[in-house]
Amino acid sequence: MFSFIARALGLLSLAIALVTAVMDITKSIGASEIVLTPLGATWVNLSITSIQAAQGAIQGYIHPLLWDPIIQWVLLWPTWSVFAVLAIVLLLIGRPRRRKFGRFAR
Repeated sequence: MFSFIARALGLLSLAIALVTAVMDITKSIGASEIVLTPLGATWVNLSITSIQAAQGAIQGYIHPLLWDPIIQWVLLWPTWSVFAVLAIVLLLIGRPRRRKFGRFAR
């Protein structure tokens, strides 16, 4: 069950990575220069209140140093790269196990 959920979330992350990569490519073609949209800008454009709530929750309940150097650093990465790495990790976690002795072995 866990591997199914990991694979489903991995495929969803891969789809988001492809959509955001296509958006960056079309913006780059229109601007005649390379345009990489950071994850933080994408998140702010989608919902500014949720990023503020996440910041408050992480700083208040987990640790303030987690938000400031680590998560802010990740928020500066291009959106497609964050979701591509997440997709790879989730798909590797959810991959089916291989059987060692063949098809009919237990």
